[in-house]
Amino acid sequence: MAVNTIPKREEILEEYTWNLADMYVDDAAWNAEYEALKALPDRIAAYAGRLDEGAQTLLEFFRLEDEADVRLGMLLGYASCKSDQDTGNAVYLDMRGKAVGIYVAASSAAAFATPEIIAIPEEKIAQFFTAAPELGVYRRSIYRIRRMAAHTLSAAEETLLAAAGEMAQTPDNVCSVFRNADLSFPAVKDAAGAEHALTNETFVPLLESADRVLRENAFRTYYSRLGEYKNTVAATLDGQFKQLRFFAQARKYPTTLAAALDATEVPQEVYTNLIEAVHANMDKMCRYVALRKKLLGVDELHMYDVYTPIVPDAAEKIGYAEAKATVLDALAVLGADYTALLEKGFSERWIDVYENQGKRGGAYSSGSSRPHPYVLLNHKDTLDSMFTIAHEMGHALHSWHSCKHQPVCTSDYVIFVAEVASTCNEVLLMRYLLGRTQDKRERAYLINHFLDQFKGTVYRQTMFAEFELEMGRMSEAGAALTADALCEKYLALNKLYFGPDMVSDDEIALEWARIPHFFYDYYVFQYATGFSAAVAIANRILAEGESAVADYKRFLSAGSSADPISLLKIAGVDMSTAGPVNSALALFGELIDELEKTLEE
Repeated sequence: MAVNTIPKREEILEEYTWNLADMYVDDAAWNAEYEALKALPDRIAAYAGRLDEGAQTLLEFFRLEDEADVRLGMLLGYASCKSDQDTGNAVYLDMRGKAVGIYVAASSAAAFATPEIIAIPEEKIAQFFTAAPELGVYRRSIYRIRRMAAHTLSAAEETLLAAAGEMAQTPDNVCSVFRNADLSFPAVKDAAGAEHALTNETFVPLLESADRVLRENAFRTYYSRLGEYKNTVAATLDGQFKQLRFFAQARKYPTTLAAALDATEVPQEVYTNLIEAVHANMDKMCRYVALRKKLLGVDELHMYDVYTPIVPDAAEKIGYAEAKATVLDALAVLGADYTALLEKGFSERWIDVYENQGKRGGAYSSGSSRPHPYVLLNHKDTLDSMFTIAHEMGHALHSWHSCKHQPVCTSDYVIFVAEVASTCNEVLLMRYLLGRTQDKRERAYLINHFLDQFKGTVYRQTMFAEFELEMGRMSEAGAALTADALCEKYLALNKLYFGPDMVSDDEIALEWARIPHFFYDYYVFQYATGFSAAVAIANRILAEGESAVADYKRFLSAGSSADPISLLKIAGVDMSTAGPVNSALALFGELIDELEKTLEE
């Protein structure tokens, strides 16, 4: 039987590809902008030694920084999107490299700014605000710079650190190219002998199959192949934590975690509170695993049984058009203005929809939000893919609102709040689907999906966060992150999080080698905190209606105008405590009860 093949880029219909011409009409226009931006580092450097000379000079510098952010963001955004749609295309890899290079050059040229702004006396800063009221736009930016005084070096040292930024991206770049362009897998067979293409993108969908033979073959084949390169991936992870340690030590932080969280104004206690809260609720995860084992009717529950639906007959194919329509209906609770923006994104090709050969795996909403956000999908006509649409468009519309309502300097938002809008959309979609079905089998299927969201987002991402914390501690203690050491740590955590009813297959010890987020500098914990915050916000929206929606849109429009804990308080959630995590996991326990009751009826 023929293998299900992945189409080439040119075989994808244009309507399912993103319209990058909204950024630059073609590559020639991009190249023209690249040439123009070569002068940018010198324009920035011209302000060195001058930022304390007057309010107008400081204002001019900040406005130039805004210009740089917008133009470089688009330059890198276009090149990254082009590269991601075909990671093996050398032309776009080169363009991305050039964009990163000029970005680093501009950052290096601006390295003088932080120490100079910190050195300006407080009373002089106050005079500047009086002399140039327009400088008030940058009050928050100035505060964030000056709060880092203890971790800011001399102008020469800052220039050197900025110049090292491009080199510091090497571990992530190496692993990205390895996973998306170089790593390949043989086809795998199902119980009937039919062959299925195995890629990074088809791996989880294959594990969702009702065919246990196919699931096991995909699982063992994937990790067998990945295991051939475990030392290479471990070496890149070792390099990642060495560069994090270098920058943390250079900036006088005690740990890499402290450096990462301080940059986004998130207290370290939020990270540790999350792990402690999840550990305190591990009994619920054990209940879930035991229920899955029972309902699947297996003597042993293996790691390749984790993704398959408990009620497989209810898993219907959901085409892209249907998925879009359902997401629009589900998010109508957020108002006509919100759904109109969604429709605009769908119709004006903000989205690259389907997998093609060489395309970057996963899904994302691009960091560049001008002239509008861009979203990468690898849509599979599944329920999970529909939730991915809701998730990524949540990111996109968060970016759109922030860019519309904030000046450039505060239009971005930190990672800690980034997952809230996306996950809130997912929770609202789930509540919508549960609310419109009375069919017991379909309801059980949806509840199981919701449980899997909890499992995958709160428990699993917290497990990743704990593993990342362990890697940081190992690196800071001078230990090399070898493949064997990482496998040992990871397997122990897997056994802890999945409990006694799960067989932690030897292969799962290698899972760390396929997780790109370990190159994102203590990023993953925010999926779990974001999910917990999103559950609280969605519950408030559904309970209180317009007033809660208005508060939520204020949050979406706030960008980085305040610290992330304060921003979430606008939407009615206090993440400085473990309360939202405990509340979310209490709901997880209630859903387990409901699933058991539904299936018993």
